[in-house]
Amino acid sequence: MAEQGPRKLNNSEIESGLKTLSGWSAAGGKLHREYQFENFVEAFGFMASAALVAESMNHHPEWSNVYNKVVVDLATHSIGGISNFDMELAKKMESLLKR
Repeated sequence: MAEQGPRKLNNSEIESGLKTLSGWSAAGGKLHREYQFENFVEAFGFMASAALVAESMNHHPEWSNVYNKVVVDLATHSIGGISNFDMELAKKMESLLKR
């Protein structure tokens, strides 16, 4: 059986998925979220944990970090929009916050 790749989500699927993702929005064909942490070490620790999850999925975020803030944008470039992989990575990133 062949490995299943990303599937582009329609607007209804995106809206439904966002209802389960606090703080996330869809804009410009990407899922978007800004995280605020207590300090740089916590922000970077979150990024390190999220990087391991992203690598295990072979699906990597567009993100940036300035001090205690991490800005994340998720899109699947190969399909030109938001995919089931983006929604899954967003959910996994959220689960990292629930310690």
